This record gives sequence, structure tokens and C-alpha cells, in this order.
Amino acid sequence: MRDYSTVERLVLDTSVIIEYIISRSMYRPRVAKLFRAASTGEIELYVSPITLSETLYIASKVYQAARVQDPNSEALDFVEWVKKRVKVVEINENIIFRAGELKKLLYIALPDCYVIATAKDIEAIPLFKTVEKEMEPVLKELRRLGLKFLDEIEV
Repeated sequence: MRDYSTVERLVLDTSVIIEYIISRSMYRPRVAKLFRAASTGEIELYVSPITLSETLYIASKVYQAARVQDPNSEALDFVEWVKKRVKVVEINENIIFRAGELKKLLYIALPDCYVIATAKDIEAIPLFKTVEKEMEPVLKELRRLGLKFLDEIEV
């Protein structure tokens, strides 16, 4: 059994979740391992409701691009599948205000601020796929906030 002490509790960004449905993604096997580890209780995965909304939207676009017959239905099914493997953290006042403060400070996407704020609220690690372009200027600050990327965790 692997030592998951450094990734015991992860708050997933949409970018991580979406990698699971992109069959040729280099990160898909890693994300699949995360979901398997969560299903056996080796680690805990969390999401914000905002992440689920964004996942629904992006998954429907991915399925549409893949010419799936009913992309919206597939996206809904995928979100339901995800919900069975993660814990959805209710948005509270601490998360709301922290996300707003992060947006003012970092100028990154508000859903990303919610991932970070949610992770801070439950003492978890915010996990993103890769460094997004808008994150580059504030990467040092993001690191201080505990942000990790898929290629930095052992699964």
C-alpha cells in the first residue's frame, strides 16, 4: 500500500476531473488512480459545487466535440459518477469571502479561487492539472497557498 500522507485530502479542480474523460490524455491514468484510491479509502477527494457546475459545462463540450450522440446526458452521467467518488463541500461564508479575497489578490479565475478557498477551509491540498497561463505571474503565491499539480503527486 502506498503512503498517501502527502495527498491524503485533495480538492480537485475541474481540469483534473475532465482529464478522466479524455481517453488520450497523458494525465488520464493518474486521475484514474486518484479515483480508485478514493474509492478504496486510501485518499479523500473533495470538490466545490462550483467545480461540479464547471465540470458539467466542460464535459458537455468535450462530448460534443467527440460527437457523442447526447453530450448533455453524457455530461450529467459523468457528474453523477464523479459525485459518487468525491465529497462535495458546501460553500460557507469562509469559503465565499476567502474566494473573493483570492480573486482580488491573484486575478485568476473565480472557480480556481473557490478550489483554493475550499481546500483551505477543510485543510486539504488544492489540486490542478497544470500551471495555467494566468497562474504564472502569481505562481509563488499559489505555492504558498499549497497548490499542487498532477505531475507533483504520487499515485
